[in-house]
Amino acid sequence: MPRIDRDSWRLEVGGLVERPRSFSFDELSRLFPPQHLTATLVCAGLRREEFLSLGPLPGELPWGPEAASTGRWIGVGLRELLHAVGVTEKARYVEFVGLDQVERQGQQFGFGGSIDLAKALAGDVVLASELNGARLPEMHGFPLRAVVPGWIGARSVKWLGRITLLPEPSANYFQRKAYRVQREVNRRDPRDVTSGAALDGVPLNAVIVEPTQDEVVPAGRVQVRGWAIGSTGRPLSRIEVSPNAGQDWVPARLSAEGDGWTWSFWEAAVKLAPGRHILVVRATDSAGVRQAETVSATWNVKGYGNNAWHQVVIHAE
Repeated sequence: MPRIDRDSWRLEVGGLVERPRSFSFDELSRLFPPQHLTATLVCAGLRREEFLSLGPLPGELPWGPEAASTGRWIGVGLRELLHAVGVTEKARYVEFVGLDQVERQGQQFGFGGSIDLAKALAGDVVLASELNGARLPEMHGFPLRAVVPGWIGARSVKWLGRITLLPEPSANYFQRKAYRVQREVNRRDPRDVTSGAALDGVPLNAVIVEPTQDEVVPAGRVQVRGWAIGSTGRPLSRIEVSPNAGQDWVPARLSAEGDGWTWSFWEAAVKLAPGRHILVVRATDSAGVRQAETVSATWNVKGYGNNAWHQVVIHAE
């Protein structure tokens, strides 16, 4: 984590803008009204460990379903900031670059990435300085970070130092060479995904949180709980739970419905006889989009974006 002095920190805004500018923290607070956002951030590698059943994923962290969390953010609206500096007609993308130092392929640079201009001007992207009613913690990007709701967490760049308007997507390593979905392995470099498609929106997903993997539960009526989230902000229309690996399904009810860019909590009751059971959950959103049934249908070289039906093996006795 970089150690940043807020008083001397500056946010540089440039590129394809009419009025390039450097903002101090106090200037941002004074010039722009506070914007509030509650959003769930999801790691692009969520549920990656399930891909390991198909083969190794060299160099990648074997995340389970835990790499997601929701926060209440307060900061400056990106749209208002861009209107203040003036976006030129040639601009198509907005690049965020952090003040941390990452080393890749013999070079040091700040972690970065870009979003398309339409998302940047939609009015929901926040440059956050507060999290859950308190000053943004250092580990979450103090003094300022981008929060891009509905997109993979990697685009919500921390320790923000520079915003640049570009005609093309960012050339930063984490936009051009990582966080890309590629389904064909490059035999010369098995970890290379530069020919894949850059990740943006988080896919529709549903996860079982309770019971947990290999948990032993009393036979009979068992409560199954979890969370689900729609893609691109679309609401969920249906969540279903199977007590027997997808042979039969029962509807789940929302115990806490998400608002805009947040997850929803769901629960369902299933009746289990003594023995081993495979619980499964699947979701459908308001556009009729459904989750893929198997992890093989979503496999890719770096194990991103797994949104196959989530399964948990438990034992009833």
